Amino acid sequence: MIALHDVHKTFGSNPVLRGVTLEIASGTSMVIIGGSGTGKSVTLKCILGLVTPDKGTITLDGQDVTKVEREAFLARFGMLFQGAALFDSLPVWQNVAFRLLRGRLRKPRAEAREIAIEKLRRVGLTPDQADKFPAELSGGMQKRVGLARAICAEPEIIFFDEPTTGLDPIMAGVINDLIREIVTEMGVTAMTITHDMSSVRAIADDVAMLHDGVIKWNGPVSDMDNSGDPHLEQFIHGRAEGPIEAVR
Repeated sequence: MIALHDVHKTFGSNPVLRGVTLEIASGTSMVIIGGSGTGKSVTLKCILGLVTPDKGTITLDGQDVTKVEREAFLARFGMLFQGAALFDSLPVWQNVAFRLLRGRLRKPRAEAREIAIEKLRRVGLTPDQADKFPAELSGGMQKRVGLARAICAEPEIIFFDEPTTGLDPIMAGVINDLIREIVTEMGVTAMTITHDMSSVRAIADDVAMLHDGVIKWNGPVSDMDNSGDPHLEQFIHGRAEGPIEAVR
């Protein structure tokens, strides 16, 4: 469904992507792992068209993402942002229904609220949370609201940006389980960027290791522990020694 071929991106004198080639099949959950600053977020932004590659191609269903009609293209995506990224000035239900209250997906306000409450229920939140503001919720509840917003418009593709950052291990496990359930139930294509190996094992069908601007390893999550790739092995076991140099 999503294909990247030889994608390069440099910012100033800093080459971030140096030839990323990767395919994500329809209806699968791909997790991209790698250390901080390796280009995971830049890869995601390139797919969304927020950043234009210097070289290479990115296609969605065979169409070049730089040549599609932007509003229709972005309507196919949902996004769970790192830290939830909720609007502090809007109540929870308006955060969830944000896309349904404006633009091409606009629905009547009452209908949008009803859909938002349904999605809140899906992520384990009760209707009485709908009129609260984000500051009145815990970090885990805010993340659930962000997940409800990501699925509210019934997207075909969902991106998850570090979905468990800042959560305790128990809540991280709850969010991982929710993501896995929702991806399976909706039949969406999912792409997650993370360095949390518990998330990888919980939500991935396939894993890609991004390091030094290229994909070092790509395969089913079931093959990850026996990959034979020194970069991947060092990363998943958290070893200080290996081909990946720790920034000191």
